[in-house]
Amino acid sequence: MAKVSVIIPFYNCKYVDQAIDSVLKQTFSDIEIILVDDGSTMYTEKLFPYLDRIHCIRQINGGTACALNRGLQTVKGEYVAWLSSDDLFYPDKIKRQVEFMEQRNAAFCYTDYHVINERSQIIQHDATAKFRTFRSFIEAFTSYCPINGCTVMMKSSIIKQIGYFNETLTYTHDYDFWVRLLLEKENMYYMNEPLTAYRRHEEMGTIRHLGSIQIELEKVKVNYFNEFQGLLANY
Repeated sequence: MAKVSVIIPFYNCKYVDQAIDSVLKQTFSDIEIILVDDGSTMYTEKLFPYLDRIHCIRQINGGTACALNRGLQTVKGEYVAWLSSDDLFYPDKIKRQVEFMEQRNAAFCYTDYHVINERSQIIQHDATAKFRTFRSFIEAFTSYCPINGCTVMMKSSIIKQIGYFNETLTYTHDYDFWVRLLLEKENMYYMNEPLTAYRRHEEMGTIRHLGSIQIELEKVKVNYFNEFQGLLANY
């Protein structure tokens, strides 16, 4: 099977060692881990035990989109996945998702996930929104982002097709990226298996910056309003 590149953006996150461990423990063997230290001033000592097994890139703080793009510029894998430094991959995540994608010749796939707490205990099972029709999936994008970025695997060649993450978007770069892919009419396959653990905790940006996220989300929605209407007109 093809090589998979896993990008881990890291900024002052105390769970980063658990994230790295979850990738190192994958049942799929051909993986490169690219950790982008986005100007961290805390918890960098947690990286030391792994430096001989990961590719660590350090940069001045530029935000998650910037860190992801830096990682994408160095990937060697045919497939690429993204893991936030406070989340976890379950052991079969990469193997199962690569098998699923190669069976369908898919360029993009996202999966279900569980929500965990600070102690890695599951507090919500199968948290991904489910859609009966493709139209309802499109309609969801007019309100919110229905895809958890850490469940995504995509072919690295997609970057040549639609470009990199928008670095002017502090919080909604993933939403903007998925929308651009949707408008390109790329098949966005859903794999109905919870292969990622998404951690909710008091320090996460989604909690601390909720107001700013909502404002930025509205700006992105307005930006793509006409394109959404045209897409929905075909379904």
